[in-house]
Amino acid sequence: MKVTERRVYRGPNLYAHFPCIRLTLDLEALEDWPSAKIPGFNEALTAALPSLAEHTCSYGAAGGFLRRLREDGGTWLGHVLEHVAIELQQRAGAHVTFGKTRGTGKPAHYHVVFEYEEERVGLAAAELGFHLLASCLPADLRGGALVVPDGFDFRAELEGLISLAQRRQFGPSTASLVRAAEDRDIPWLRLNDYSLVQFGHGRFQRRIQATVTSETRHIAVEIASDKEQTNKILGDLGLPVPRQELVRNAREAVRAAQSIGFPVVVKPYNANHGRGVVLDLMTPEQVEAGYQTASQVTGRTCIVESMITGFDHRMLVVNGELVAVSKRVPGHVVGDGERTIAELVDVVNSDPRRGIGHEKVLTRLELDEQANRLLAAAGHTRDTVLPAGEVFYLRSTGNLSTGGTAIDMTDTCHHDNREMAKRAALAIGLDVAGIDFLCPDVTKSYREVGGAICEVNAAPGFRMHVAPTEGTPRDVAGPVMDMLFPQGTPARIPIASVTGTNGKTTTARMLAHIHKMSGRTVGLTTTDGVYVDGERTFVGDMTGPTSAGMVLRDPTVDLAVLETARGGILRAGLGFRDCNVGCVLNISDDHLGLRGVDTLEQLAEVKRVVVEVARDAAILNADDLLCLRMADHTKAKRIGYFTMNAKNDLVRRHIRAGGMAAVLEEGINGHMITLYDGGNHVPLMWTHLIPATVEGKAMHNVQNALAASLMAYAMDVKIDNIRQGLRTFDTSYFQVPGRTNIYDELAFKVILDYGHNPAAVRAMVDFVTRLDVAGRRLCVLSAPGDRRDEAIVEMATIIAERGGFAHIFLKRDDDPRGRGPTEIPDLLRDALVEHGFPAENVTVIPDERECIDAALRFAERDDLLLIFGDAVSRCWKQVTKFDAKRPEAKEAAPAATLGFDPGLLSGVAASESELHGDLIEDARGVRLARESDD
Repeated sequence: MKVTERRVYRGPNLYAHFPCIRLTLDLEALEDWPSAKIPGFNEALTAALPSLAEHTCSYGAAGGFLRRLREDGGTWLGHVLEHVAIELQQRAGAHVTFGKTRGTGKPAHYHVVFEYEEERVGLAAAELGFHLLASCLPADLRGGALVVPDGFDFRAELEGLISLAQRRQFGPSTASLVRAAEDRDIPWLRLNDYSLVQFGHGRFQRRIQATVTSETRHIAVEIASDKEQTNKILGDLGLPVPRQELVRNAREAVRAAQSIGFPVVVKPYNANHGRGVVLDLMTPEQVEAGYQTASQVTGRTCIVESMITGFDHRMLVVNGELVAVSKRVPGHVVGDGERTIAELVDVVNSDPRRGIGHEKVLTRLELDEQANRLLAAAGHTRDTVLPAGEVFYLRSTGNLSTGGTAIDMTDTCHHDNREMAKRAALAIGLDVAGIDFLCPDVTKSYREVGGAICEVNAAPGFRMHVAPTEGTPRDVAGPVMDMLFPQGTPARIPIASVTGTNGKTTTARMLAHIHKMSGRTVGLTTTDGVYVDGERTFVGDMTGPTSAGMVLRDPTVDLAVLETARGGILRAGLGFRDCNVGCVLNISDDHLGLRGVDTLEQLAEVKRVVVEVARDAAILNADDLLCLRMADHTKAKRIGYFTMNAKNDLVRRHIRAGGMAAVLEEGINGHMITLYDGGNHVPLMWTHLIPATVEGKAMHNVQNALAASLMAYAMDVKIDNIRQGLRTFDTSYFQVPGRTNIYDELAFKVILDYGHNPAAVRAMVDFVTRLDVAGRRLCVLSAPGDRRDEAIVEMATIIAERGGFAHIFLKRDDDPRGRGPTEIPDLLRDALVEHGFPAENVTVIPDERECIDAALRFAERDDLLLIFGDAVSRCWKQVTKFDAKRPEAKEAAPAATLGFDPGLLSGVAASESELHGDLIEDARGVRLARESDD
């Protein structure tokens, strides 16, 4: 058994609408060994993970998975690994339950899918699960990748996984804030490996780092970190505080203690979680020792303050209101007259609520240096047997992170104490403040029983409040979210996601342009980069989850238009949890045979994810059956159809039922884009008035305009603004590079397009056949190397049978994607000739620059040259810099009569050295200059 592929989905994907990991597993010989047939396997597995008994599996009740292990011959190890990976994450503190295992279609190969909270923890759980399964197998069934690591100790490895989770997963405070955001439908993004989180999108975003918010004032944090200054500010306002002095060495500490009066406390100047705090010091010697302990935490500067007796209370103030009070009890043991202190610690740690760090609601007690110091001070050791009922504290502070417990006192806290805590937070200036208050009884006024504020914390932990040891759990994260996003305050920006086989870039740019004309600051992702308010901020093919995150994190963006490609969904899922409007333009043959997508139906399933997560509207192509079927899979409030066929029966019935649609209708003046909604009929615009349609002749852009118009309408753009956006959007290179870019500055017309699949080629061929051309139609054609031979042949067939081209130049893309140097142009040439195109009118020049240069020199006045380009920017530069007056060009102008090298005309490529040299020669010896890389 071995793992052949690991894939991490960080957003909605083929399997779920939340993060998942997919392992592709080859069971090899273990395909013949389901769990019930393997001697001792089930017993060893359940002994290692007895909590698997709680898994319901397909039976829907606890114990269901164990039944699958034992009954009907058992289950296969891929399914077992799924459950083990989930269980190990749960043991590490993650709240995950989802998993599924399915065959890939190849014998013994399975996709094992399971949910995760933190990526590295999920992957580590899978790896540990793999090793655990290996350790449960008989030796004769192991081998290859399925081995047990030397010295494998499952318990130690599990503790290592839990420790990793402590470092990588959200702590209890951050996790509670994330849950509060989800409860309020506020989106969130994790910004680093720790606790920096963005709530909301774009210009509405707020941030938190642990419990410090983007609204927390820096000066307030600085004051709270300065314990001396905090003490002075609160004391000046008449709030109860202990006497204290700042010291920088042991001698000063002793002098301060004598001045204040024993007993005293020594603590670091700036620390948290009770680290370095030494309590109840009664002598100068104890003060010196306490100073040494405290100074090791944050340096020489420490604080000596009067010892306040009483219980330690944490009072949490959020936005000026007291939201929780917790009494913190230091970690301790209670004697029974029989067991030693060390044994009592083990008893306490056996409480299932205790774990490592923040793994569970309580933390394990440790007999560490501080515990040993307290034991020694009391004349005890680890082996001391305490009398029955005697309480011994192993910590001097009540922090939960050191084993303390928490008792909720919110409802019983005295009014005076509540007001005192609120005044203290206001005095320091914190929006979220943890007031540490010592007093004998928090249910009575501090004016009556005494007490003092010993600290104000700028990043208070929430665990003691959301999961107290005793008492009522408090929703303390909710008030923080309500402070960051008051009722009625937006947290989301509108998101439109556009997918499909062809037209994504043009439609996304068209929609973004409409919104920009409406006054929006648009974040746009496309195949050539990320744009913010029309300015390109990042260059590259940015149609995956990374680019979506870039836009949603940008603090200036108030609307996002995301071109969403198949590759990103298959690789890592979507970069957003949901969108307002999701659109699928079409489904046709492209990228089939790659990444497990072999049929159009499978491709449609991938692209369908976009409409599955649409909230407000799903926009679908009613002329494409695969798109139509997606209507059954969306939970969007509305479905909108667009169609080029005014007689589409489904759309007609949809409109009559009050549905939303965009229809291309025939009128006296041409074609009209018409919107329908709720019985209303809105003639939007004549297609010949939309520059991108080239007077209505570019029907593929007419279809794109239908989709963009309907998406804009579904996003509440005013009709006049939609019209204005369409009127001012064209297909210039600077607006949509590589999409029907027309250059008219030469004696002949050039059209550059990035079309790279049969549907795109068909659309461009149909377009050029509608154009009036006085001369010849010429074409430069290629195909990506990773496309199926059938698709490449179909592209050539369309060119041969429908285009009316006089001459065709064939090339390859810069990246052959696994193909030979001339394999693609040779395949295209053979298909062209087979479908009746004259071989003498086909020229093969594999290098794109040389091929385009030859085609440009071959073109004559009034010709039309259609170029399917790969490196779009370079191609456009080559076209616009072409100089028809160059001597070489003049001499080569009558190329149709002079002819090229006979080898080229016959479709046979020149040698690799000739094609990649600086110069090539035609049949007459005319030297044809190759355009420089500039």
